[in-house]
Amino acid sequence: MMDILIIGGSRNMGHLLAVELSQSGHRVTVLNRGLTADQLPEAITRLRADRTIQEEFAAALGNRTFDVVVDFVLFGADEASMTVDLLQGRVKHYIFISSGQVYLVREGVERPFSEADYDGAVMPEPKPNTYGHEEWRYGVGKRGAEDVLARAWQNHQFPYTSLRLPMVNSERDPMRRLYNYMLRINDGGPILIPNTPQHPLKHIYADDVVQAVITLINMGKGIGGVYNLSQDETVTLPEFIGMMCHLMSKDMPQIIEVKRSLLEANGFLPDCSPFSDRWMSELTNDLSKSELGIEYTPLPIYLEKIVRYYEQHPPQRPASYKRRNAERQLVMEILET
Repeated sequence: MMDILIIGGSRNMGHLLAVELSQSGHRVTVLNRGLTADQLPEAITRLRADRTIQEEFAAALGNRTFDVVVDFVLFGADEASMTVDLLQGRVKHYIFISSGQVYLVREGVERPFSEADYDGAVMPEPKPNTYGHEEWRYGVGKRGAEDVLARAWQNHQFPYTSLRLPMVNSERDPMRRLYNYMLRINDGGPILIPNTPQHPLKHIYADDVVQAVITLINMGKGIGGVYNLSQDETVTLPEFIGMMCHLMSKDMPQIIEVKRSLLEANGFLPDCSPFSDRWMSELTNDLSKSELGIEYTPLPIYLEKIVRYYEQHPPQRPASYKRRNAERQLVMEILET
């Protein structure tokens, strides 16, 4: 039995991880601000704090020590420095859930990204108050956190592992991204996608992230290391939609490419095609397989699990779907010109 702290993540991967660890007999504590009601078992201890405020974070931790800390919400060098200071000597293994976005802010690297692509020049800061600027800040912030952790390992043997994730597909995805495609397949289409860019999809199943973390916990591997996590398959967006259509026993809808600027001007992105984001990473997974022995659920298998879940437990339609008729009207206008 281990004492395990999970920071953040009460809705999706953190929820899944906390439940599985608790069911396996570990003593699990979850620390977050408590703004979102959780559905966790009563046996799990809840700590409430804004982890960005040192006094709150320290008070919530008290004098507790942990075998493992899994951090889903660490962002930026300052938070990382504070976290290292508070946990140094009090944790045997600190697992940071990072992002493939650390590669997207790099210059001169090509998809798919490997761990070796991390080092090098970072692109200039985009214009403030733009979508690109926010995404750039996210990638740079995750890099800042990783750099602090790497130095803490090198200088003080702070026992960290960083896991870099691409887009995570999940039954519990709070953004309901995959469900947006299901709605448009069910209504007969069309599906509007931006004409650029058309990056391949190489995502990951949420349960595979959970199992990777559990592997690190159980085997004690990966300390001082950085690993990409990603499904094995790389597919195009039309191929992905076609797989969903097959699972739903629906005809393939018409997919219409529209200028990205036009979709943005009408406010249709990202909802009309959530997987067409410019800031979507594509990661290799060879190192995680060779060094950690991680295995990944085949895309057709996990995609069927998610589709069946949404069919049996349909969530509330997103507010953006109310503009579905406007999407179709735009298609008519395009076809008439």
